[in-house]
Amino acid sequence: MKIVFANRYFFPDQSATSRMVSGLAFALARRGFEVTAIASRTLHDHSNVALPAQEMVAGLSVKRLWATRFGRSNILGRAIDYLTFHISAFLWCLWNLERGDICVVCTDPPLLSVTTALPIRWRRARMVNWVMDLFPEVAMELGMLSNKSLPGTLSRVVRNWSMRKSAMIVCPTATMASYLTEHGLENDRVSVMHHWSDGEEIYPVPPTANSLRTRWGLQDKFVVGYSGNFGRAHDFSTLLEAAVLLSDDEDIQFLLIGGGQQRAHVEEIVRNRDLKNVIFKPLQPAQNIAESLSAADAHIVSLIPRLEHCIVPSKFYGVLAAGRPTLFVGDSKGEVARVVASADCGAAVKIGEGQRLADFIVEMKESPDRRAQMGLNARRVLDTVFSRENAVNAWADVMHKFRQQSAVASQSSVYGPAE
Repeated sequence: MKIVFANRYFFPDQSATSRMVSGLAFALARRGFEVTAIASRTLHDHSNVALPAQEMVAGLSVKRLWATRFGRSNILGRAIDYLTFHISAFLWCLWNLERGDICVVCTDPPLLSVTTALPIRWRRARMVNWVMDLFPEVAMELGMLSNKSLPGTLSRVVRNWSMRKSAMIVCPTATMASYLTEHGLENDRVSVMHHWSDGEEIYPVPPTANSLRTRWGLQDKFVVGYSGNFGRAHDFSTLLEAAVLLSDDEDIQFLLIGGGQQRAHVEEIVRNRDLKNVIFKPLQPAQNIAESLSAADAHIVSLIPRLEHCIVPSKFYGVLAAGRPTLFVGDSKGEVARVVASADCGAAVKIGEGQRLADFIVEMKESPDRRAQMGLNARRVLDTVFSRENAVNAWADVMHKFRQQSAVASQSSVYGPAE
């Protein structure tokens, strides 16, 4: 039995889904499982980069499938990239899967489980549907797709069909799992397995030892960070309102790291408002991630409330690993807000509460001991609840059960059913 991970991006790509999938795949390979990853030949933010078609990385076989490389700059090009990857994934599964294999199918590109369901079934393998972003609901909630339109209805029907063909559906939050079971999927098929962060790769770096903080001229500042994707699922209006309100405080600096669909718009607002207290930096390479996340004294994490059942911001787990408080902007009863409140590792505000966010920032700046305790609490909840070790143990247990089931099934096919 081999485990096949299917996701459009894989190591060395540093996008959120790639880091999650790659980390788990490498960990399972180290534990003795035969693991293969299928992905595209491009990087998330660099469609002009062509990665090798196949290679062995840390004992794991990576098969990078052909697909067009128009990139993320326009919707039509992205749709063609999706379509060609779907076709390549269908053909790869049809030609390469074997009886008893476990194919862990992720949600980039959307509906990949639909494309791969039939070849997985024909090859008598089994599918684990790892739902990181719930499509088409994300598109519907963002107004990109009508839930009453034919494409919207059809997308949901075929998605649910593919889930019913799965041996297991993995959700990162109980909210998403509840949504799926309330919409007709069997309870015993849906499992909650939280996202995580690698506490060895990301760890607290003191300000005085942080070379990035020094290089960026932030040594004497209280730094409010945002790190990751500037996507449609995230609110930036509240952050920018707080930045305006605090623009006269020379001790506070906003540090925005990453890229994505909304970054240009955020940069334009910062220019138009002449906000000298906001600086932008590109997403940092993997070897700098501990310093990058530790460069901030507190991090803003946001999620539009209507997407709580669709997405969890994976950047949150990196903030926990870096031992920094979280300032969450979104649903006060959502997944991140609940963890922040129960672990006492930050604060939460609703979208539009820029003044309240600004007040929390000032309070944290002026209370270094309290802020330090929140950081310790953040790292503690990472180590006890959201660690990579916990996640890998849970996934390994699942794979051992599948392996045992495959062995029993194989024996039955040879000797006939047990009396």
